[in-house]
Amino acid sequence: MTRPLTIEDLYRFEIPGDPALSPDGERVAYTLTTQDADNDRVIRSIWEVRGGGGPARRLTHGPADTAPRWSPDGSWLAFLRAGQLHLLSADGGEAVALTTPARCPAGAGTPVWSPDGSRIAFAAPEAYRADSAPVVIDALGWKADGTGLIGSLRTQLFVVEVASGEVAQVTGGDRHVGTPSWSPDGTQLAFPAYTGPDAAALGPSAAHVVGAGERASLGRRVGPVDGLAGPVSWFPDGSALLVVGRASFGVGHSELLRQPLDGSAPVSLSAALDRNVMGGGPGYPGALPQFHGDAIVFCARDRGATRLYRLDADGISASPLSAGSGVSGCSVVTKAGRAAVVVSDASRFAEVVLLDLDAWTSGGPVLPSAGPRPVRLTDHMDRSLPGVALHPVTEREFTLEDGTVVHAMITRAEETPPGGPLLVDVHGGPHNAWAPHSDPVHLYHQELVSRGWTVLTPNIRASDGYGEAFYTAATGAWGETDEQDVLQPVAALVAEGLVDQARIALTGYSYGGYLTCWLSARSDLFAAVVPGGVLVDLTSMAGTSEEGHLIARHEIGDPARMTQLSPLSHADAVRSPTLILHGGADDTCPVGQAEQWFHALRTRDVPARLVVYPGSSHLFLLDGRPSHREDYSRRLVEWVTTHTNR
Repeated sequence: MTRPLTIEDLYRFEIPGDPALSPDGERVAYTLTTQDADNDRVIRSIWEVRGGGGPARRLTHGPADTAPRWSPDGSWLAFLRAGQLHLLSADGGEAVALTTPARCPAGAGTPVWSPDGSRIAFAAPEAYRADSAPVVIDALGWKADGTGLIGSLRTQLFVVEVASGEVAQVTGGDRHVGTPSWSPDGTQLAFPAYTGPDAAALGPSAAHVVGAGERASLGRRVGPVDGLAGPVSWFPDGSALLVVGRASFGVGHSELLRQPLDGSAPVSLSAALDRNVMGGGPGYPGALPQFHGDAIVFCARDRGATRLYRLDADGISASPLSAGSGVSGCSVVTKAGRAAVVVSDASRFAEVVLLDLDAWTSGGPVLPSAGPRPVRLTDHMDRSLPGVALHPVTEREFTLEDGTVVHAMITRAEETPPGGPLLVDVHGGPHNAWAPHSDPVHLYHQELVSRGWTVLTPNIRASDGYGEAFYTAATGAWGETDEQDVLQPVAALVAEGLVDQARIALTGYSYGGYLTCWLSARSDLFAAVVPGGVLVDLTSMAGTSEEGHLIARHEIGDPARMTQLSPLSHADAVRSPTLILHGGADDTCPVGQAEQWFHALRTRDVPARLVVYPGSSHLFLLDGRPSHREDYSRRLVEWVTTHTNR
């Protein structure tokens, strides 16, 4: 007997991520995220599962253990514990600290083993700043969501000797650098670094190379100065770098680039796919591209889901994963011919599977490949939520009056009669997407569907997974271009009799919060509105958000349009009861945006309520306090049901 998922189930979630496959291809270490209700916190611990079968087992107890990485000989597992590097023997036992606050006062970053296993490289802040210390600001990029004020602190590269624990700083200068990659001979480190005039800020970046024995060097830039460099790795023969990025900075897809070491122009290897290559990040699932012989295994987004692809002499082919599934992490071991992949599907939030790469035969350019299906190694969904069944997600396409096709997901219980209430949820980004698989973040979807609602999640213009032309379609015209991508699909559902026109609610987070506010001023269709993590004033956003100057310059472009495209300029037209939900420590969409919207509505006698979650960053819905995430879903459900009841 099964039961539907509830909001309270949040405290039982077990979500695996960041898999690391041992060199022999037999053991997968991964981070498991669980919830500690008593202390209102997220717990992260390291677990292991064997490729040959058997139950998963806990290797560490947390509460802040992440980023497991096997040594080249498989004898050690390096990981981060509360920001410091630790080592765990493959034979078991207690973890030992490799770095300490005395040697790494600001902590360490994701460990990257040298080819001979004698050293570990990582990126980390170059110094520690006390919370009470004055913050000196000379350039843009002076704060970061989840971190707060950083002032002039920069992330640099460090190398620690495994035998002695001695730590040496490798790079220096007034710029942030990213996670390094060792050259095959262990003599050099490649890394991405910002190149713009305010080099601490998000902006142009390029691949760089530095000698592993150098000290506080700027390194040598090998990528274009005005490009975009994300994760960087080496070709197996050391002849070039493999970069996730773009040859020119701006709004558009990241590509898989071959970057020659002589600094000549990079060559796109993934252009034929016309999909955004996903290197991985919070809210943007993906993985580091990795080599399997002469082939490259990488992630890209297609129709909302992150999928696994292989590039070889026959072209690009999709992995033999089930339709609609999504990838959130991958680790490849070429010698063993295997990949460990974290996959979500319609019935499970995330599980670790093992993929036989040697049996992955090409299906032709951008076609599904043949071969055996992956073997699922974990059962965290069954273990933590026995008997829980998720409501089904159905894919649907809507053709708009201008010919644009909008792909959307509809979540609805099979027994729900027509003519009931509808929640429309707009995703953030704007270059993100709703996926056609299960979702552990937006629990209010499942709760409302259990109460007889239909949930519509459209992938509006600017969404990821539909080609670069669609990805860039709203640039310079936020709201104006994509408002019909919401309104016309809703009108179609009303015309079909599936939902009641008088009982429609609208929500969205981040960019979705922006479009929710925009639409509430442009349409009287919505009986209740719940914007979260909002953006309503592009002018103030430009000067206060960690990403504001990029949004102003590259997403909007024309300074004269900043006021016109701000929902705050149209607040006089809002009539819908509005619940605003916002993190109090949000540095991406600062809380002042929510305060401005609340003030604008209340002074115009619009029913409005503002809820601020103290200490919560922009991404708190992903990994913030469980009580805040529970409260967010409960308040949203209460607001929309109260204001749509007749």
